[in-house]
Amino acid sequence: MKIAVLNGSPKGQISVTMQYVHFLERKFPGIEFKFFDVALKIKKLEKDDKAFQEIIAEIAAADAVLWAFPLYFLLVASQYKRFIELIFERNVTASFRGKPAAVLTTSINFFDYTAHNYIHAICDDLQMNYFGSYSAEMNDLMKSRERQRLKTFGELFIMAIKDGTPSIRNNKPLIAPDVVFAAEKITPVETEGKKVLIVVDDAAEGSNLFQMVERLRQTFSPAAELVQLKDIDIKGGCLGCVQCGFDNVCAYEGKDGFIDFFNQKIKTADILFFAGSVHDRYLSSLWKCYFDRSFFNGHIPVLPDKQIGFVISGPFSQIYNLREIFEASVEMQHAGLVGFVSDDMGSPAEINVALQNIASRSAIQSKLGYIQPPTFYQVAGTKLFRDAVWSRLRVVFQADHRYYKEHGMYNFPQKNYKWRIINSTLVLLTKIPAVRREFIKRMKTEMIKPCANVVKKTEPRV
Repeated sequence: MKIAVLNGSPKGQISVTMQYVHFLERKFPGIEFKFFDVALKIKKLEKDDKAFQEIIAEIAAADAVLWAFPLYFLLVASQYKRFIELIFERNVTASFRGKPAAVLTTSINFFDYTAHNYIHAICDDLQMNYFGSYSAEMNDLMKSRERQRLKTFGELFIMAIKDGTPSIRNNKPLIAPDVVFAAEKITPVETEGKKVLIVVDDAAEGSNLFQMVERLRQTFSPAAELVQLKDIDIKGGCLGCVQCGFDNVCAYEGKDGFIDFFNQKIKTADILFFAGSVHDRYLSSLWKCYFDRSFFNGHIPVLPDKQIGFVISGPFSQIYNLREIFEASVEMQHAGLVGFVSDDMGSPAEINVALQNIASRSAIQSKLGYIQPPTFYQVAGTKLFRDAVWSRLRVVFQADHRYYKEHGMYNFPQKNYKWRIINSTLVLLTKIPAVRREFIKRMKTEMIKPCANVVKKTEPRV
């Protein structure tokens, strides 16, 4: 039996993820694991079709496929994303059809499921026989219980390959919108000194994306600035070297134009709109490269208080996973989400209304300084990074550590001595039956009392 391992790490075999695959290789010596460093070699595969076709031929000859990769910005690395795009662009999907497939990732479990959802959907689009996914925390291989769990996953996958166990397709084929968008009457939205920037990857003139972006750009008075990523000198995707973790200095510093673009354009804007077209189940690999390369800022929210919106061409409403990725990304930046507009949301008239509304909303929220309160995305994500950076990742992400320390983000609950004392006292008292009965009796009214007192003291708005 041969399993084709599609390695999604830009670092090739020098990857934590590959150690997990090598573990399976050692545990199942009767299985041939054939490794293909597709992310590392993506530029060669783009230029050399022969080399690309050789890998596709190996995949066609394999009994199964293992998509193995580290998480990069809630998904796969842009280089891996580009390989997936090539599969569809070069029409080699038949080599994947019917193949058993599994996913293995390493991360600190920050939005690992969105990456898994993405590859699962890709497998469904390729008509593969999707088995399941395995999300490993980076250090799991050092734990005997997790090694046993990984071994069992391998056993189950191999068993499914041998038995030809069928899978249930979870993702329906995407249906491209057939609307042709044209701008209608525009009501100018005054920016009142706020800087508005629209970033698009590559909008072909006359396309729906181009027309929507132009409509949005001209809605603002003065017109918003427009930048196309294709015009930015971007030498390549994130290398995964984590050099930036020390002082937020990227390995590409001084070698291309991305860092200057991000610092001088993105960071200085008050209102940001990101625009692009759906490519498979995400935006383009160029957009993924943008998000990956922005990681030179580490896990620091460098776009706080900005208003961010999205304009998307394609079947966006059919890909909830993509919406969730963007919602979470905005929240983790402590920014305000003004919404999404796509050309599959309705008629041209409805899209025009949506573009008008999103422009007005962004200007009003920016003027008032309104940012939506954090939800689980930001609260949970921040705590996950807080704990990781405080402990074993501190030496790698020293810039994060300094920022977290300076901004009071090391707010561990055990430091709240007031509530430790209150809780300890109440726990002891509620062990007394009479006190517990009285506590339960008064719990509802006591719970609302602090908020009720604030309401009573609130002065009516004049």
